Amino acid sequence: MSYADKGAPIQMLSAKKYFENLTPKEQHYAHFMSKASHAGTRITVRQVSPNSEKVFDTILNIHKGLKEYPKDEETTQYLEYASQFLSNLGEFKSFGDVKFIPRCPESTFIKLGELAKVKVDPSLLKEIYHTGDASTLLGFTSEGHTSGYYKGEPISPNDLKLLKEVFADFDVMPENISIEKVSHRLFVVHVASVEEEYAKGYPDRIEEDGIEVLFEFGEHKREMKKIATHLEQAKFYAANEHQEKMLEYYIKYFKTGDSKLHKESQKVWVKDLSPQVETNIGFIETYREPSGIIGEYESLVAIQNKERTAKFTELVNKAPGYIKMLPWDPAFEKPTFQPPDFTSIEVLTFTGSGIPAGINIPNYDDVRLNVGFKNVSLGNVLNSKTSDDKWTFVQGDDVKAMSKYQSDSFEVQVGIHELLGHGSGKLLCELQDNTFNFDKSSPPLGLDGKPVTTYYRKGETWGSKFGAVAGAYEECRAESIAMYLITNRQLLEVFGFKSKEDQDMIIYTGFLQMCRAGLLALEYWDPKSKKWGQPHMQARFSIMKTLLRYSEDKNFLKLAYTKDDYSDLHIELDKSLIETVGHAAIEDYLTHLHIYKATGDVENGVAYFQDRSDVDEELAKFRDIVLAKKLPRKQFIQANTILSGDEITVKEYDESPIGMIQSFIERDL
Repeated sequence: MSYADKGAPIQMLSAKKYFENLTPKEQHYAHFMSKASHAGTRITVRQVSPNSEKVFDTILNIHKGLKEYPKDEETTQYLEYASQFLSNLGEFKSFGDVKFIPRCPESTFIKLGELAKVKVDPSLLKEIYHTGDASTLLGFTSEGHTSGYYKGEPISPNDLKLLKEVFADFDVMPENISIEKVSHRLFVVHVASVEEEYAKGYPDRIEEDGIEVLFEFGEHKREMKKIATHLEQAKFYAANEHQEKMLEYYIKYFKTGDSKLHKESQKVWVKDLSPQVETNIGFIETYREPSGIIGEYESLVAIQNKERTAKFTELVNKAPGYIKMLPWDPAFEKPTFQPPDFTSIEVLTFTGSGIPAGINIPNYDDVRLNVGFKNVSLGNVLNSKTSDDKWTFVQGDDVKAMSKYQSDSFEVQVGIHELLGHGSGKLLCELQDNTFNFDKSSPPLGLDGKPVTTYYRKGETWGSKFGAVAGAYEECRAESIAMYLITNRQLLEVFGFKSKEDQDMIIYTGFLQMCRAGLLALEYWDPKSKKWGQPHMQARFSIMKTLLRYSEDKNFLKLAYTKDDYSDLHIELDKSLIETVGHAAIEDYLTHLHIYKATGDVENGVAYFQDRSDVDEELAKFRDIVLAKKLPRKQFIQANTILSGDEITVKEYDESPIGMIQSFIERDL
C-alpha cells in the first residue's frame, strides 16, 4: 500500500496538430474509433479490482455535482487521489500493482459529497482506506491478494493450472473472460459479449480432471454493445479493405465473444501497413492476471508521425542483418524474418490502465510466426517531458548526460526492444498435424552442448507454459536484446547518430538509465511477499543485478555510498568497459533467457530468471532510500474528439486534476 502521489506531474497527451492534418474521412474514422475505445473504460476499471468501479462513479458524480471545489489542503489531496485513480483506471498502480489510498481523511469525501448532493457510501470509504494485509497487492485471491478477474470463492494457482489444461484441451481462448469459483470443483467462466447465446464452437459445459466448468456469455454487455456500435460507425470511414475486414471481425467478436474472431482481426490488422490512423482494440495484455492468460481491455487510436516513421522503416529493412548478430544458433530463430510495420505514432486515445512507450502486437504466437506483427513507438509518450524532470541516484557529469541524451537513448532502446526484441526468436513446437517446426531427430544443441529435449507440445503456448513469470521474462529478453545491440554503431546511425561522440553518449546513457531503472525497480518489489508487482521493472532489476554481480570485472558497475543511511547512494558505471565487460555479461544472460524460452524449458528457465531477479539482503537494504527519493509517476490527460454537424474538433484540458476529471466526464461512460 502507498499514499496517492503528491504533486504528480500532469501532462496533456497532445496529438491535436496531427489530427488537424488528417483528411475529413480520416478524422471521422479516428473519432469513432476513439469513441469505441473509451466505451470500454469501465471494463478495465472492473478488471483492476472489485471496488474500483464504485470509486470511479463516486469521483465522477462528485465532480458533476460541484460548481467549484473548496480551496483547502484536504481537497487538494482528494483531487490528487482522484487524478491518480483515473490515470490508472483503478485503485491499484498500473505500474506496480500496489493499492494507493488518499492522503485526505475519509471526512473529505463526505464533505465533498454533501456539497455535490451525492451520498458517499460509508462501506465504500472503508474499502478505499483499507490497508494492512495482502489485499493491497494484486494476485491470487487464495493468497489474500486482490483480483478483478476472479469472483466467488478464493482462486488458487492450482485452480488456474487445472483450468489452463481444460482450456487447452477444448481449444478455448481465455483472453476475454473472468472466472467465478462456485465450489472446489465447480467454476463458471464469464465471457465478455453482447449476445448471451453460446458462441460457435464453445462448449456449454466441461467435466474434466475432477472439475466442472460452465460458460456464461454476456459479461460487460452494455460496454460491449457500445463498442460494437461505434465500430460499425467507424466502418463507414475505413481507408481500405483491410480496415473494413478488420472491423467486421472486431464487431462480430465484441457481439459474440468468440476470441477466434479477434485472432482473425489481427491477421488482417498486420496487413494494414502504415495507416495514417493506427488502431487496435481488444483484451490484449495478460500481465495483471496472476496466471498470465486473461487479457486487460485496451484500445489504441493514434496518428502516424511520418518523419519519425522513416527512421523505423530503415531499421525494419536492416533487421534481418541485426537478428543474425544475436548470440544463438539459427535453429532458435525464425528461418525468415517477416518485416513488420514499424511506425511512430502520436497517441490520440489509449484506454487501459497505463500507457506504454512502445507496443509489439499481436500476442498470438501463431499469427506472429505465420502472418506477422506490428511495432509502434508512441512518440508523444516517449518524448513527454515536464519542467521538473530530475535524475536521482546519478551524480556530476552523469546528470548532464541523462538530461541531454536520455530521451534519444530511450528512443533507440524502445525501437530495438519492440522490433528486434519481441520480434525475434522461435519456439520449438509440435504442430497440429503431429509434425515439428524443428528437426526432431537431430535437435539443436542447448546450453550444455547437448541436443535439447524440451519443446512446446500441441496446445501449449509461451504464456500457458511459463505462466505468471512469462510477462517479466519476455520483457527481460527484449530489454537484454536492446542492451546487446545498442552498442552497434551502424544501428545507431539509422537513428541519426553519426558522430562517435554522440554514439558513445547514446551507448553510455543507455546502460546508465538501465542500471538506474533496475535500482528504482526496488519500489515495485514487496519485501513481505517477495512478490514483484511490475514485469518491466522486474526485468530491469534483473539486468542491473546481472551487470552488478555477474560481469567479469567488479569495477564495471558499483552502487556507491559513504553514509550509513545510503542517502548519497549513486551509480558508478565505467564507460570504458561497456563494450567489453558489459556486453559480455549481457550476451551470456540473453543467451540463457532465449534458449530456455525457445525450447520451452520451464524448469530451468523459470529458476534461472527468478534467481537473477531475486532481491537478496544486500540489495534489499537500498529499498528504503529508493522509496524516500521516489518521484511521482507522470499522469497523462487525453483529449476528446467532438462531432458537431459534419465537423470534428479536438478538445484538450487543463493540466490539472480537475482537467483530468473533466476529460472523463465528457466521454459518455
